[in-house]
Amino acid sequence: MRTYILLAAMAFWPISAQADVTVRDGWARASVLESRPTAAYLTLASDREDQLIGIASPVAGHVTIHAVKADASGVSRMVEIDALNMFPGKTVTLAPGGMHFMLLDLSQKLEKGTTLPLSLTFASGATMQISVPVLGPGASGPQGD
Repeated sequence: MRTYILLAAMAFWPISAQADVTVRDGWARASVLESRPTAAYLTLASDREDQLIGIASPVAGHVTIHAVKADASGVSRMVEIDALNMFPGKTVTLAPGGMHFMLLDLSQKLEKGTTLPLSLTFASGATMQISVPVLGPGASGPQGD
């Protein structure tokens, strides 16, 4: 009887909701060494208000969202942020010199020509699985690799 109740409850339990998000222009930089962090970039657009609150990859022990902010003296520094706010009709672009995903504790060196799997989690409960191409370590974007 307990098994039946559990199975019935699981039929209504959301395993993962699909995000109303479009991802384009995604890419990552090849890592110089397995022990060195690297970055990934992309552009997000959403049909509704949401927040990107989590990023994971099977090849990184930890993935964080970083922004670049100027301090009171005008010096720019990378700072970790908890979430990316998304609004309908607006795009959020992660690009070199600005916001980016920082991939830390790599389990393998990211090689040019491979792909990087990423799992995106949103405040709405939606999740999205994507893969982005890995470009050279000095790449400035898909057009400049």
